[in-house]
Amino acid sequence: VTTWQASARSSAADDVLHHSGPLSSAAADVYRALAGANTAASSGLLAGGNETPDSRKRYEEDIRTAANGLATAAASSDPDSASGRTVAHLNELLPRYKGLVERARANNRMGYPLAGAYLRYADELMREEMLPAAEDVYLQEDRRLREDYADATPYPWFALVLGVAALAALGWAQRREYRRTNRVLSPGLLAATSAVTVVLLWLLAGHTLARTGLDDSYQHGVKSLSLLNDARTASLQARGAENLTLVNRGAESVKTSDGEFRDKFEVAFEESMTDLSRTLDAAAWTAGDPEVDKPVETARSSMLEWQKRHEEARKADDAGDYQEALDRIIGPDDKSPTRVCFDNVDRSIREAMSYEKKEFRQAAADGR
Repeated sequence: VTTWQASARSSAADDVLHHSGPLSSAAADVYRALAGANTAASSGLLAGGNETPDSRKRYEEDIRTAANGLATAAASSDPDSASGRTVAHLNELLPRYKGLVERARANNRMGYPLAGAYLRYADELMREEMLPAAEDVYLQEDRRLREDYADATPYPWFALVLGVAALAALGWAQRREYRRTNRVLSPGLLAATSAVTVVLLWLLAGHTLARTGLDDSYQHGVKSLSLLNDARTASLQARGAENLTLVNRGAESVKTSDGEFRDKFEVAFEESMTDLSRTLDAAAWTAGDPEVDKPVETARSSMLEWQKRHEEARKADDAGDYQEALDRIIGPDDKSPTRVCFDNVDRSIREAMSYEKKEFRQAAADGR
């Protein structure tokens, strides 16, 4: 029984480290990559015919990451399951999205205003269908990961109860032997009692150490990484919305809770920045590690500067100075563009995520 329960716990811990953990991370990468591709596409269009190689490279890399992640998810899921159907749907939507982006690029190179319309269609497809579907895949993989943690962390109560019962039976037998033969200790019974005690202590100590490692990997790996991934996604969505405020030029408005009509993408920018601030705070609190606190604090400082520069860009755009607004979004460094702040936020979050991934792998390995 002891061997069976220890083996079952070890198998579940292996699943956390080698199966559900990586799959959950891959699903999160798909979501992040799709958001990143959408941001890179809007940045490229905003640059007009001067799309930078870096912007194009980011877009291609994110599309490739998303495609690879979807292939991994498809291979690990039942095609007839809800997750399998969602992955298949995403695989159908991805080429459609790429087609819309390429049409936007082609029209943009020729100076046709249809470029903005195609990009808005692509953005709508991404935000309303692809990202919700990717989030659904991530939530399903995350649920599988939590189930593996649940299987790996409970104490082996059945084996412990049997062990205690065996000790009680051996104690009763020792007492019976003493009353029958007046022998204080029976070598055979003493050896059996010692063996059971050693096995129980080994099982309890080993499981406690493994449980500590798994709990640590969950608290400072899974939870922290999830928050950091949410923060990075929020920053990407904020950047994409910021770009689209200049592409859209007020063509689409939404009614806010106070009854005011405002630019759709400006509202989306503010909502994403609120999400970014919240998740950065939560990530720092959850991690509780200076190696994470430092880059998160850098990201927060860059976010605050980003908001200030964004306000200046909006003032220029509202005043009718489109070129000044454009320079303050994607212009050269001497124009203090928000591009620099976004890059700093993204780089800092990636640094924190890299550290937490390493911590997760180490702690999960200790929990095997």
